[in-house]
Amino acid sequence: MPSSQAFKITLKNGEEVKVNDHVYCSPSWGVRDGTPYSIARIMEFLPAQGTPTFDKSGKRNEPITRVRLAWYYRPSDVSDRTVADSRLLLAAIYSEVCELSQLRAKCFVHHRDRISDLAGWKKRPDRFYFTRLFDPWLRKEFEVIPATTVRNVPAHIRDVLVERYEYIVAEREVVPDLTDDLRTCDTCEKWVPPAESLQCDRCKKFFHMECVTPPMLSKPSRGYGWTCAPCSRAHEEEVEKHDMRHHTPVAPKPKTNAPPARGRGRPRKDRVLAEKEENVEIKHFKMWPFRYFGLYTFAEDTLDPDDLIFPRAATRVGPKYQVSALAAPGTAERPIDIEERGGDTTIEVLSLVNEMPPAEVEAFEKQKSLLTRIEKHRYSVDWLTEVTFRLTEAWIHKRDFSTVSMRSPMRLQKFKKNETRYTDKDWGPDEVAAFEDAISMHGAELRAVREEIGTRTMPEVVRFYGHWKNSKLGEENVRIRAARASGLDEKVEGSLREATPDDDEGSIVTELKKNQNLCGACRTRESDVWWKAPKGLPTSVLCDSCGLSWRKYADLNVRPMREDVVPTPKAKAENKREGTPLTAPSAKRAKTTSSQSTPPPAAPQLRCVACQRNGPVGKVLRCKQCQFRVHAGACGFAPDPATAESWVCDLCNNEKSLEASLIPDCLLCPRMRRDPKKKLIYPPPDSYLRACKPTEGQAWVHVLCSVFIPEISYSDAGKLRLVEGISAIPVHRWQNNCTLCDREDGAVVQCSECPAEFHVSCAWKQGHKFGFEVQQVKSRCRETTPTVEFKGQAGLLVPVVVCKSHVGHKRQIYDICETNDAGETTLQIYCRNYKQAQVDQTHGLLRKARRLDKILQASADTASTTSVDESAPSTPGVAPGPSAPKTNGYSNGLSHSASADPHCYRCQTEFSPFFHEVATSATNMHHQRGSGGGDAQPKSWLCHKCHTESRKTFPVIIGIGAS
Repeated sequence: MPSSQAFKITLKNGEEVKVNDHVYCSPSWGVRDGTPYSIARIMEFLPAQGTPTFDKSGKRNEPITRVRLAWYYRPSDVSDRTVADSRLLLAAIYSEVCELSQLRAKCFVHHRDRISDLAGWKKRPDRFYFTRLFDPWLRKEFEVIPATTVRNVPAHIRDVLVERYEYIVAEREVVPDLTDDLRTCDTCEKWVPPAESLQCDRCKKFFHMECVTPPMLSKPSRGYGWTCAPCSRAHEEEVEKHDMRHHTPVAPKPKTNAPPARGRGRPRKDRVLAEKEENVEIKHFKMWPFRYFGLYTFAEDTLDPDDLIFPRAATRVGPKYQVSALAAPGTAERPIDIEERGGDTTIEVLSLVNEMPPAEVEAFEKQKSLLTRIEKHRYSVDWLTEVTFRLTEAWIHKRDFSTVSMRSPMRLQKFKKNETRYTDKDWGPDEVAAFEDAISMHGAELRAVREEIGTRTMPEVVRFYGHWKNSKLGEENVRIRAARASGLDEKVEGSLREATPDDDEGSIVTELKKNQNLCGACRTRESDVWWKAPKGLPTSVLCDSCGLSWRKYADLNVRPMREDVVPTPKAKAENKREGTPLTAPSAKRAKTTSSQSTPPPAAPQLRCVACQRNGPVGKVLRCKQCQFRVHAGACGFAPDPATAESWVCDLCNNEKSLEASLIPDCLLCPRMRRDPKKKLIYPPPDSYLRACKPTEGQAWVHVLCSVFIPEISYSDAGKLRLVEGISAIPVHRWQNNCTLCDREDGAVVQCSECPAEFHVSCAWKQGHKFGFEVQQVKSRCRETTPTVEFKGQAGLLVPVVVCKSHVGHKRQIYDICETNDAGETTLQIYCRNYKQAQVDQTHGLLRKARRLDKILQASADTASTTSVDESAPSTPGVAPGPSAPKTNGYSNGLSHSASADPHCYRCQTEFSPFFHEVATSATNMHHQRGSGGGDAQPKSWLCHKCHTESRKTFPVIIGIGAS
């Protein structure tokens, strides 16, 4: 129909589509219940049901209201496995008729071999590709290859395939055989189909299974080989002559039809070539670009234009699926309990009206009309069949027709021991509602519908589906006739009719509720257009970017790249968004026919509690014990889908391993006041503060606190294990009060925009902005400062905390879980470059001792400066020396002041984290008294080990010097 091919329809957004264009298709938001758009190819445009598409002259005489679509599936629609590529689709030889108002926008779908630059193709919006085909009836995936690559078929069959179809559908194991060179039998020199071919392991020649001697009934099992007769004799002769040579055949490399990999220096294709690839013509035969030519195909059948193109399974012809043949009559005794098939005793006669005399036929019809007095029985096939059967039974047994009654719904059929109903029981309202809900969810997949109902058998569901569909078509025909009678079927040329609010998208939110202007995916509050969000998100709206990404690509993390083309004023005027305000009535239950059904919805994903974004299983981990969900890169774990189901967080794992303390309090946060009689309180699993890491002293620290306090480091920054450097935190972080909780214990950080200081955990609970910023490094510092590259920016990666009151800040802050091209989060990149402790040539205990030495040296310098200033004579205009700083919470009350070269008077060691000044009386108990007074005695010190032992032995006599 050339006129149909050139016909175009204008969508609501201003785009024109024609036959074989790809489009987004979706019913209204309430009907599809938040699922993304479906992707399909336009096969043909249709008018209302029951009206012809074209008249005798070839002109359109009825308004176009429907469209036939060939569906594409997303991988998540047909399986539970996660696919990271949101542009990958599965083709299908499956079509449905939908309303024209369900078309949303235009898109592009091509086979992988038609795309020369796949990376550039996926960066452009509304571009998809496919490599495989999914059959919804067999529940199996098949490979799709270009028809021109098929060579192992006769020439006349290959010419027909290439002339009619663009692609060939086949099983994966058959593709290498189809794309190989033409194979002929070495015996009969005819073509060998892949399903009937045998290859010799020695000479590599091919044979028909029936051309070898003896004929082969099946191919050798996997792992076994086969050799032809000449090769077998040659092998036996070699064995007899003891001239055996081990011959290991080299298997040829499997051929592939994938394009060569793009080299590192190979330039990308330009825009002109990309546009040519988008508009390439695809051959279609009877509206389909591909057909099945696989393991269960007879090659000669493809020459028939009416041959079915659908994928096929193994045939059920053969001894495995047939009854065992009985002995021929007269050759052996037949079992008494088995009747001979094909006789009158084994055939159930439904009607013998053609053998009745005219008088009895008249009585037959009279009694039949009496039994079908009710109006609904006159159109019931089951009722009329049963009436004819019972009247025929009465005529065979010489009974009067008036004795036939239809009161009993049961009858005894042959080959059945019990009576069965000739018609199904009436369906109750609950069963009909469950059936319609299952149809709206699964479409015409009646096996899944039967599982949803649960109270009906499969035959009953199939029969009811036929009656139900006929009733729906009858109701639709009544509406069409009523519309024509009222004059509403006016012709519309080249555009859609005026859409009603029920037909429109209705997914744009025009009036936001109070405190609801927050995107449920990226948590942004700024967007020109707000979309309705699917169920399961924190809020009921999505921003413009996330809303379109979910509807088009079924992925909330995808950010489609815009074309770098300056839009013209005309393009701006045509760029309309679909949607109406939230005033349309919402349906309680979606009641749609099979023509409105769409592929199954996308599988749900896990939501990270750190960034509130969805992610596939493996990248987002869920604790098996406490259900804590977080991105793998935000808690120091490598993403692994294989072990994602058995992952356990650090706190839950510590309950069994007892690696660290059972008290999960963070050392950097304010101390929690606990009741020793009550059970320990763990961080809730719905908060990112549940992510904790053990310290070098077997205590715990929040991941968030350890990352955003700069003095902290890790022994293993890749896994965020063994937090170090708590004693190196400056004193001012412990002394200043938090502006949120007004407590002075715990380490504080400062806001990047104002002088406010607060605990990291308090800031997270209050909703402050956490992230990382790439800052430029001065040229003179580039050699000594480690720099990173992220999102096209190179510089110093700095952690940033911004109060939620600074809404209009101009910092470009990357979220904690934002990833680069390699899949690493910003938290991972920052910790790997700036948080790794020097563990190459040092031990953990030695690193801790060095940090304590720096503290002691700083305290000693401060103390010596103080004593010199106090002993010096006062000078006018000179202020007294500074006092000693206040000790932090990690000194445990021990002395920080020591002499230049202290040593323990008991063990004479000069190495200790702390030296304690002891009283004179304690010294005299272990040493002889000096001849001089107390002032002549030198200072005495105890190392930390001896001091601890002395406190146990002399708890009253031994004293601690002032710090």
